[in-house]
Amino acid sequence: MANRQLRATPPTWAGRLLKWFCPPHMLEELLGDLHEQFDQHVAEFGEAKARQLYFWEVIRFCRPYFIQRRITTDYQTRNEYPQPTMISLVMIQNYLKIAWRNLTRHKTFASINILGLVLGMASSLLILLWVQHERSIDHFHANGSRLYQILENQQTTGNDLSTTPTTPHLLAPALVAELPEVERSVHMTPGNMLLLAVGTNSYRERGCYASPDLFQIFSFPMVQGNPKTALVGPSSLVISEAVARKLFGRTDVVGRSVRIGNKDDRQVTGVFQDIPTNSSLKFDFVLPSKPYIKQNPQAPRWSRNGWRTFALLRPNVDIAALNAKMLDFIHRHDSTLTMVTTFMFRFEDTYLHSKFTKGQPDGGRIEYVRLFTIVAVFLLLIACINFMNLATARSAKRAKEVGIRKVVGAERAYLIGQFTGEAVLLTIVSAMIALVLVQCLIPLFNQLTEKQMAIPYDNPIFWAGLLGLALITGLLAGIYPAFFLSSLQPVKVLKGNSPTALLRFKAGAVLLRQGLVVFQFALSLLLIIGTLIVSRQMHFIRTKNLGIDRENVIYMRVDGELTRHFEPFRQALLQAPGIRSVSSSAEDPLYTNNSTTGVSWKGKPQTDNTMFFELPVSYDFVKTMNIQLVAGREFSKAFPADSTNYIINEEAARRMGMNNRNRTGGPAGSPVGQTMSFEDVPGTIVGVVKNFHLNSLRVAIEPLVIHFGTTNNTLLVRTQPGQTEQALASLEKLAKQFNPAYPFTYTFADENFEKLYKSETLVGKLTSYFALIAIGIACLGLFGLAMFMAEQRTKEIGVRKVMGASVGSIIALLSGDFLKLVAVAIVIASPLAWWAMHEWLQTFAYRIDIAWWMFTLAGGLVTGVALLTVSYQSIKAALVNPVKSLRSE
Repeated sequence: MANRQLRATPPTWAGRLLKWFCPPHMLEELLGDLHEQFDQHVAEFGEAKARQLYFWEVIRFCRPYFIQRRITTDYQTRNEYPQPTMISLVMIQNYLKIAWRNLTRHKTFASINILGLVLGMASSLLILLWVQHERSIDHFHANGSRLYQILENQQTTGNDLSTTPTTPHLLAPALVAELPEVERSVHMTPGNMLLLAVGTNSYRERGCYASPDLFQIFSFPMVQGNPKTALVGPSSLVISEAVARKLFGRTDVVGRSVRIGNKDDRQVTGVFQDIPTNSSLKFDFVLPSKPYIKQNPQAPRWSRNGWRTFALLRPNVDIAALNAKMLDFIHRHDSTLTMVTTFMFRFEDTYLHSKFTKGQPDGGRIEYVRLFTIVAVFLLLIACINFMNLATARSAKRAKEVGIRKVVGAERAYLIGQFTGEAVLLTIVSAMIALVLVQCLIPLFNQLTEKQMAIPYDNPIFWAGLLGLALITGLLAGIYPAFFLSSLQPVKVLKGNSPTALLRFKAGAVLLRQGLVVFQFALSLLLIIGTLIVSRQMHFIRTKNLGIDRENVIYMRVDGELTRHFEPFRQALLQAPGIRSVSSSAEDPLYTNNSTTGVSWKGKPQTDNTMFFELPVSYDFVKTMNIQLVAGREFSKAFPADSTNYIINEEAARRMGMNNRNRTGGPAGSPVGQTMSFEDVPGTIVGVVKNFHLNSLRVAIEPLVIHFGTTNNTLLVRTQPGQTEQALASLEKLAKQFNPAYPFTYTFADENFEKLYKSETLVGKLTSYFALIAIGIACLGLFGLAMFMAEQRTKEIGVRKVMGASVGSIIALLSGDFLKLVAVAIVIASPLAWWAMHEWLQTFAYRIDIAWWMFTLAGGLVTGVALLTVSYQSIKAALVNPVKSLRSE
């Protein structure tokens, strides 16, 4: 007995595995051979080695041949003849044939199904193409994981913390010199439009000034020239391939000369590939920054922002530790800047995560990416729900087919496979049609989104994703109808009952279908309410009094000869027909970027580092832009000292504590006559203007200092009302007369203003389009459910009519059930929509209030559309002759 207990035995689990896949009639023989071999191995190699060999021998028997023998044997045990498996080619052909016959026999049903799936899948494909493009922005740089942008946090006296991407140009070289973690650093200006000319070929192109390491940090490959030295020389110029072709007709142009701004000749030292569409940095040429900085006497100050700074870190740098060093980096160079801190933020994330709250990332375009990703998923779900409802509505037509198949031996698993396969086939067909539709719509979609997207036909991942999308959609759409149809009992189906008598569902099944309809309409309501609120907010932005009049104002760039002869040009314009007033500024007054802390006044606290925006202007600026003058006057030729005097806005006066003080030269409570200095240039405040918006309505109005500028690059022309064409003709004629080397180009102030809200406008348009698609698809689903309910209640309607019910009462009965579902959707969607849109509106400093009528209008719209959709089936069912519906009773 003891010897038997000590005897070596093979692993038990290996034996169980063998029993699982081995046919029963082969099991005993195999186990005997394996055990005999195991005893021999124990004697020869020992128990441990024998157990390993036993395991491998078992694994060797796990082959498809033996598994197939096991399946066949199991079927033979239950049936005299083995049944074909689901992977049988003959059965697949049979399934496809039946699926095709059903599609062609019920064309209306198939068309509605395909239409819903095509709309849902095409919309989702367009959205996902846009999402993929947005997520690819700035992700093509080879050193992307080590590439960071330096951002600046500015704390005001009110303890508000604002984050800005502009920094002083001194920061870039200091980072490399003082921080060993930084391998390279570069600073660059925002885009500038300059004239590039070669002979008679001249074009205005967008370019920037940058330090020499630009092409060593970013992956903008150069096709000509050395990226290490291309921006070293003071007369260097690096251009894109597109600019090279425009100017020279070819790209091998290193060493050729190009005239910049019709005054400076630069030598082409490099040609780079055109900037890809998925780059947030856009430029067509680059000039070295050193000569530009030397021309600007105010540039070498740590308080002067206006540059973007980027750093390439060394491998394996602890960014948290590095940011701890960065906190007081600027303060160490300028002790007066006590409330300015800097930090590094991954460049790949800056495009999507551009919004900061209290110095921390708090959204940005990523919110729109997430929003539309959810919308794409929901549109697919709505299309799948439609398929479920429509397939269930037509289930009575296939009840006898299910019964016959079960009688002749079909198992439920095969039926589930058949109906799911039909759904997948339908979605694959829909996916192909959706792909064709997307190809037709993508030019319009690119125009709407201002992108250059294309379907990546040559990418295997795209085709795999499309196939996966079709399979997932097919499974989601077909799994419930497949389980439902396969559950029908053949005895009940074939004993002579009317098919509609079989469709009696449990409360859970009814609630599921009703819940799906509620879900569809709730999502549609969310989109419609969102569309209404976005459109109202955009209307509020367009009609709000900005404190500055953008109507009838033309912008034109001041460059070339106009820079040297601006005043004669301005005087000539004032005498031209159609023109009311003329001025100039260094920036668009509606989008001011330059800011500084270099403002001082009497009594300023040492700890005050308020950031002031600055705007250099010329004479008649206040008059031309229709800005309200609260106190004092604007700049005038009659006062030569105005070249160093200042005009401030009300917010600047408040921040400087001048609102309630008596100042010499001004009325009680006015700062007019008070002295102040701007970047160490002393002067007198000669005017106070009413607050006007310097930027997007997302941010509050900031303090502003307006000073006189002699090199302003933006011409501001106010036209006489209704004489815009006449004014443009005058402007073009004089521009060509004073500046013949430059092409005449202009923009309107209101067009520039609209560009500030390009993202919000795009979101509003996309939301409205997809809301229409969602409500359309949802109505298709409602139509399917109406068909289903009409079939299920045919005899009930017949009995009611026999008992004296009117057509109107029956229509009200059937329609009321669906309107209740819409009412539930309204109740669910309204608070969700209020919360989502309230959060979105919080991103604006100036916004509308969400009104009750917006929810009422959206609910009424959805209810009306649903009622129209249901009415057709309700009227059709109410008009059926009760004799026909009760004939089988």
